Amino acid sequence: MSITEKIKCLIIGSGPAGYTAAVYAARANLAPVMYTGMQPGGQLTTTTEIDNFPGYPQGVTGQLMMDDLRKQAERFGADVRFGTVSEVNLDRRPFAVAIDGEHQVEAETLIIATGATAKYLGLPSEEKFKGYGVSACATCDGFFYRGKDVAVVGGGDTACEEAIYLAGLCRKVYMIVRRNVFRASKAMQERVFDAPNIEILWETQVKEVLGDKTVTGVLLATGDGEQKLSVDGFFLAIGHHPNSELFCRWLETDANGYIKTIPGSSKTKVEGVFACGDVQDPVYRQAVTAAGSGCMAAIDVERYLSGKKH
Repeated sequence: MSITEKIKCLIIGSGPAGYTAAVYAARANLAPVMYTGMQPGGQLTTTTEIDNFPGYPQGVTGQLMMDDLRKQAERFGADVRFGTVSEVNLDRRPFAVAIDGEHQVEAETLIIATGATAKYLGLPSEEKFKGYGVSACATCDGFFYRGKDVAVVGGGDTACEEAIYLAGLCRKVYMIVRRNVFRASKAMQERVFDAPNIEILWETQVKEVLGDKTVTGVLLATGDGEQKLSVDGFFLAIGHHPNSELFCRWLETDANGYIKTIPGSSKTKVEGVFACGDVQDPVYRQAVTAAGSGCMAAIDVERYLSGKKH
């Protein structure tokens, strides 16, 4: 790669983790440069209302919150740029990075904040109602369905956890399971079976999400044909895909592709490379935990660079 720009701290990806890292790195005088990726602000920009992020007592839209975080980072001097990292080389020092296959940079440190993408069924109606009744996070959006009927798609541990969480808020929770058995652990299955307001629809698939401006139901396919189910919310719990492919050659990942960090830090197995947010968090996947890990990453970078200087 021919190098055209030198960067002390390069942040790859935006969202709560990336923007928080940018705020802390800028305040530490690290002159951070961020490339936002194709979706500036990340997954949260597709969320209509966020009620569980500290500091917004009246709630806030995902887009507005990400705009606020970006402005805060820029206020302290972070250079936020639209663009996607298309290639990296972590064998050399400084690290070589290509942006959109064209612009070449070299970075003393990298903060990876590329997030994870929720898996969807691929239905056009699912996309239409995303943020208007369709969600991939019960902890984020379950509050809006208190006393209502909802459906959860999936049969693994995550689906069971989501259903149990929603059962504490909603009148009725339907679990739509493609097979005739759960993939979840026995302990999780028992918790689902013990919940009086969870009904399991075995050997059932979703054909369509129904509604007008918001979700009003789903069209299901069973062995007996098609049937409509009236629900107010539709939750996907069929997994997430961490956006880590670019880095897997050099970094250690778990079986699902989440980047492994040294416990209690954002450090990866490659010195000078740090990971934060959902790309390294298969457990919580919340905006506030992502922001916290972004703070950790920036502090780890500052200490790393300071240590090299001395």
